[in-house]
Amino acid sequence: MRIFLTGATGFIGSKIIPELINAGHQVLGLTRSDAGALALAEAGAAVHRGDIEDLDSLRAGAAKCDGVIHTAFDHNFQHFVANCDKDHRVIMALGEVLDGSERPLVITSVTPVGMAIPGQAAIEDYFNPAHPNPRKASELAAWELLQRGINVSAVRLSQIHDADKQGLVTSMIALAREKGVSAYVGEGLNCWSAAHVSDTSRLYRLALEKAQAGVRYHATAEEAIKYKDIAETIGERLAIPVLSLSKEEAPGHFGWLSMFADKDMSATSTKTRELLQWYPAGQGLLESIRQISL
Repeated sequence: MRIFLTGATGFIGSKIIPELINAGHQVLGLTRSDAGALALAEAGAAVHRGDIEDLDSLRAGAAKCDGVIHTAFDHNFQHFVANCDKDHRVIMALGEVLDGSERPLVITSVTPVGMAIPGQAAIEDYFNPAHPNPRKASELAAWELLQRGINVSAVRLSQIHDADKQGLVTSMIALAREKGVSAYVGEGLNCWSAAHVSDTSRLYRLALEKAQAGVRYHATAEEAIKYKDIAETIGERLAIPVLSLSKEEAPGHFGWLSMFADKDMSATSTKTRELLQWYPAGQGLLESIRQISL
C-alpha cells in the first residue's frame, strides 16, 4: 500500500517510515520544511509539502494514498486544549477524503482516556468521553468518522521512549536540570505506562495492516511504573537530589507538567497483543533514562 504519514519527520513518525518500507509499503510523508523534505527523501519516502494547519494539504495527501497514519501533533502544552481541538479538525479532514472507501485511517490518542476509574489501568475496550485529558478530542473525532462508516482505528500512546526522547519524561528531565532537583508529588505512587519507540512503530504498522474499524490499540510494554521510580532514576542519572512535594507545592515547581505529575496513567495492552500478535521487546523506560546524554 501507499501510506500517507503525518508527523513523518517526528520522533515516532520517522521510525514508522522504515517499518513500513521494510514491510513492502510506500510512504508519502508530510513535511513543511526543506530540511524535512531532505530527511524524508533520504529515508526512502516521497515528499508531500504541507502541515496540520493547512487542512487542504492534508486532504490532498490522503487522496493520493491507500491509507493514512496520523501521528502529527502540536506538542506546545502551553496551548494543550487548543492543540487537541486542532487535532480533532485534522482527523475530520483526513476522514473526509476516505469517506466511501475501505481505506484505513490510524489516528493517535493517549492511554489515559481508556481509564474507567481513576487509579485503574486503562483498557482498550473503554473510552471515557468525559475524561479531563483534552486529548479525548482525537477519539471523539474518530468516533464521529466511525459512525459515517470510515475505517478508523486508534493507537493510544503511553510514554514512548528511547535514549533521546521519553514522552513527558523528557520534560521532567529538562525541568530537573533547570531546578537542580528531581521531584515527585506526595509518595509518588501514581503510575505511568511506557513503550519503546521501536515497538511503537511496529504497532502502527500492524494496526494499519489489520485495518479493523473501531479498534483501539495500546502502545504499552510496561503497564505501571511508579512516578517516584522515574523521578529517582532521573536524579540518579543527573546526580541531583530527589524531593517529594506536596500537592500545593507542585504547580509552582512543575508548571504545566503539574497537570500530569500526580496523575495515574497506567494501562494494559492485553487485547493489543492478542489482536496484533504484538510482542514488545525494546528496553524499558528507566533504562532509557539511564542512557540519556548528559
